[in-house]
Amino acid sequence: MPQRPKKPCNHPGCPNLTTERYCDQHKKDERQYDRYRGNSAQRGYDARWRKARLMFLREHPFCVICEQEGRLTPATVVDHIVPHKGNYELFWDVRKWQPLCKQCHDRKTAKEDGGFGRLVRG
Repeated sequence: MPQRPKKPCNHPGCPNLTTERYCDQHKKDERQYDRYRGNSAQRGYDARWRKARLMFLREHPFCVICEQEGRLTPATVVDHIVPHKGNYELFWDVRKWQPLCKQCHDRKTAKEDGGFGRLVRG
């Protein structure tokens, strides 16, 4: 059976090629980052959040970034405009939420965090 072609490691700036998401050198970093973050429920994304998210998206059905660019794209993500970093009050401040499509949210997150898989400390 033929092997899948190698692709660049997802770690920002890493030139290594791999058949997985991260090269051997950066697999450890990913596991440490995931352990540091906790699961989604531990970060506040529980049943209460899912209910609030659905209500917010019903009231704000279109991605604000796409709208600014003249496109109407359904919003699928409720983005915290200001990263809450575990701050409960900031997490639930609806005035600091915005509706985004997944593509715009991923782009915003990558820009703010310096790329996917980046270790965020503190």
